Amino acid sequence: MTPLIGITMGDPAGIGPEIIVKALNNDNIYSRCRPLVIGDPTVLSSTLSMVKGMSLNIINNPSEAKSTAGTIDLLAISTLGNEIRPGSPTVEGGKAMVGYIFRAVEMIRQGRLDAMVTCPISKVLMHQAGYKYDGHTQLISHLTHTDEYVMMLAGKKLRVALVTIHCALKEVPAILNTNRVYRTIAITARALRKDFGLKMARLAVAALNPHAGETGLFGTEEKTIIGPAVEKAGNEGFQVEGPFPADTLFHKAASGQFDAVVAMYHDQGLIPLKLLHFSDAVNITLGLPIIRTSVDHGTAYDIAGTGQADASSLKEAIKMAAMMVGNRRQSGG
Repeated sequence: MTPLIGITMGDPAGIGPEIIVKALNNDNIYSRCRPLVIGDPTVLSSTLSMVKGMSLNIINNPSEAKSTAGTIDLLAISTLGNEIRPGSPTVEGGKAMVGYIFRAVEMIRQGRLDAMVTCPISKVLMHQAGYKYDGHTQLISHLTHTDEYVMMLAGKKLRVALVTIHCALKEVPAILNTNRVYRTIAITARALRKDFGLKMARLAVAALNPHAGETGLFGTEEKTIIGPAVEKAGNEGFQVEGPFPADTLFHKAASGQFDAVVAMYHDQGLIPLKLLHFSDAVNITLGLPIIRTSVDHGTAYDIAGTGQADASSLKEAIKMAAMMVGNRRQSGG
């Protein structure tokens, strides 16, 4: 059967409900998977007016899903009523937002869903609701008891995995170490094989410093940290090269010379990625026992409820989750 994909609504006051309605107004999505929205019926019902010819099927169990184009199957987790206003987040909405994630993870672990796709949340609102996590990734890793995971952003031309994620730029050199770089390489390579069907994924590792340190003139991290990690990964059978100067590497990767780039810090990887895939990039958490993809943007409170939100990233996230389920099934994973 086509995969059953749970789509969490995100913050009900953000653009999550709008992009869900727009993304599921698409026959191609239903040919690839059976989407099941996990969210709030009142919020989603009020959003249906943005598209024509779609209806809502509120269910209590996945077995009740119709899984047909034109109908959105909704597992109602919250009952917020009319208190939610687009662009005006509330603590109650924040609690519901986290509740959707809890339910999706629980259902996957019970074998009732094949994967989850997450719409945007507010980290500040998550904290206000009493959940002290830095975001989706940390919460889901906690729920799945996963210590080692990697954030990847992916589009059709470029995939980027990050060694460090959300930290000040000045902190990056101190955070980097050979094991952390090696671990990112290994988790990325295994995920590309298992989830993307790339038997011998070609990875390139970006240098930290300009010109890859220029033999130590501009920094030594390439020689003391990154190089040894690449060598260790290569000795263990991974097809990996580097470290390469970042100013030339991403052009080569986008041209097809590599299947993914391992970047040292957030903006090093995401600036080229978003230059190529600003609207259609997908955020994937690698290394989890479950499949989780996400949109590559935030709640966009400033345009919530206006009809301006672009659903391209959510469409691609749903397609990618379905593809990953298929690849894991083929590999026996």
